Amino acid sequence: MLKKILLGFAALFLLAVAVVGWRVWPIYQLSREISPSTAPDDYAKQDDSRVQLPTPRALEPRHFDPLKNVYWGEVHVHTVESLDAVLFGTTATIEDAYRFARGEPLRSPGGELMQLSRPLDFMAITDHAEGFGLGTRCAEPDLRLAGRAMCGFMRTPGFAAATFLRNRQTRMAVEPDPTQPAGVYRNRPRSRQQREDNPICGGEGGRERCLRAGRSDWARYIELADRHNEPGVFTTFAGYEFSPVLEGAGKHHRNVIFNGDDLPAHAISSQDVGSATELWRGLEETCTGRCDFLTIPHNMNKGWGLFYSRHTWDGDTYSEDDWRLRMRREPLAEMYQVKGTSECALGVGATDEECAFEQVLEPCEQGQETGCAFESSFARQGLQIGMQLEREYGFNPLAFGFVAATDAHNANPGDVEEWDFPGKVGAVSSPAVRRLRTRPGAEPHNQILTDHGSGGLAAVWAEENTRDAIFAGMKRREAYATSGPRIVLRFFAGWGFDAAIADARNPVAVATEGGIPMGGVLRPEDEGAGSPTFFVWAGADLMSAPLQRIQIVKGWIDAEGETHEWVRDVVCADGLEVDPNTLRCPDNGASVDTRSCQTRGESGARQLMVAWQDEDFDASQGAFYYVRAIQNPTCRWSTYDAIRLGIEPDPRVPATIRERAWSSPIWIDPPS
Repeated sequence: MLKKILLGFAALFLLAVAVVGWRVWPIYQLSREISPSTAPDDYAKQDDSRVQLPTPRALEPRHFDPLKNVYWGEVHVHTVESLDAVLFGTTATIEDAYRFARGEPLRSPGGELMQLSRPLDFMAITDHAEGFGLGTRCAEPDLRLAGRAMCGFMRTPGFAAATFLRNRQTRMAVEPDPTQPAGVYRNRPRSRQQREDNPICGGEGGRERCLRAGRSDWARYIELADRHNEPGVFTTFAGYEFSPVLEGAGKHHRNVIFNGDDLPAHAISSQDVGSATELWRGLEETCTGRCDFLTIPHNMNKGWGLFYSRHTWDGDTYSEDDWRLRMRREPLAEMYQVKGTSECALGVGATDEECAFEQVLEPCEQGQETGCAFESSFARQGLQIGMQLEREYGFNPLAFGFVAATDAHNANPGDVEEWDFPGKVGAVSSPAVRRLRTRPGAEPHNQILTDHGSGGLAAVWAEENTRDAIFAGMKRREAYATSGPRIVLRFFAGWGFDAAIADARNPVAVATEGGIPMGGVLRPEDEGAGSPTFFVWAGADLMSAPLQRIQIVKGWIDAEGETHEWVRDVVCADGLEVDPNTLRCPDNGASVDTRSCQTRGESGARQLMVAWQDEDFDASQGAFYYVRAIQNPTCRWSTYDAIRLGIEPDPRVPATIRERAWSSPIWIDPPS
């Protein structure tokens, strides 16, 4: 009998091993393939000399200018202090990130050389606040055995660890709250993810010790930002990312950027509060005196429709006070980053062809709740919803401007050039062969090849390169986004100038005196007012391709409360004229040799300028206008990688892209 029992236990044990092994072995094998220890073998497969790189340029400080300078920055980047970056094999520190931003080279976790073509003017490091204190707590002697095991797991790079922790967080986050009515939290996080759910913070007094360690970590971020800040040359802001977990790897994250010298002692995370409104309230209570802050949402495209919904992620409805709070504290949105564009998506309330640019999700099918593109996940639809809310409340809580970022997890802020893209997730996406490799079992929107662009930059117009000046530029929305190239873009509107501005000696001075810049609100004096003049000036990035066209995007709301939009080209390069039927510029013939990524021909413009009026302007209608400046085609990062590896570009993604800049909108606020 004992023998049969032992044989039975042995059979159950072998069955359990087989079942677990069947689930874990593919992840284990993949983890070995993308680990830092095997990266040298993969790096040996590429030849970087096949790609011609431009010579990096030094920083060029600019003097105070009342008409404003453009400053280039990064407001979303992670270092080894972010747990997910550690699991991806990143070892670069906060100090490394600051040095990289100023032009110093750095090696990716996969061994590739990373270096900016030009240093940045400003930046904010935004590691996940949910991880603050965990590393410090792991070093404390009173940690329980379960906590020590979790610390060891968190310090071990590998895809298996990252997958396990993400799945664990998701299960915890979508667990229904039994104190709430049925259905309130369906596919939504519970009010907050408890800090003591992590074994590192478990046990008697563990939560308080984690809080204390987290405050110590946050104080170090503030001290390092102050140490590296050099007014007039390089501006740094203390910041962090607020990162609640959504099902299906969804994003409802915000970067919190501070200004001032009296910042809060605690970085409020999703372990402290259960919604963005609670975050804003908590920050307003603790950021007082010489302290100010703003929040910037990112990856609205992967927010499963929540970002511009009338409901918070935990099922509550925004009240009027909530909308006012959001209007005060969220003047910008991250239009573009490595996980795609959040401007618009084809088939999701938009029809213009440029909405296909780095679109990573397909439109939702009936009943689909995650992993697809919702209308209320994109900036253009958000701007239209804002006009509807203005009809209801008398103010527009979704009048936001645009910036872009990288969301890189390699401590390489601003590393956005297509020819120098090391991926964003450490040794998972570096070297090149790993960026092009298909991950078994992952959805298309979670494959690096199809899901990741190179990331973008934030541009801010400010009088000088200081914290106060750049922060003020962000708050007044005089900022814009680019998909990487440093395209210079100005956009004004007003009745105080006309088409002759294009011939003025200093058109920006004329536009500044007679109108308002991007991010501003224009108020007609009466409902019979004619169209203001819109003035656009764009300059190409001299280290990238010439400009091809400038487009204006308009959205408006009619008397019945219905919203509409159109997109039209307003000026073309190479002397071409906008087709009056299609409202598009003819093709200028620009092309790229994808075997070398060298451009063909000499088409395109180094600058484009236009003074334009809207023949359909109606001063009684609320409206917004923003600009897209579009380059000639250039190679996508995946094509550069194909050249490095000596293979053909993958046909699943375009071999070339048309990089661009998006201005923040200008709003028309009718007299009524």
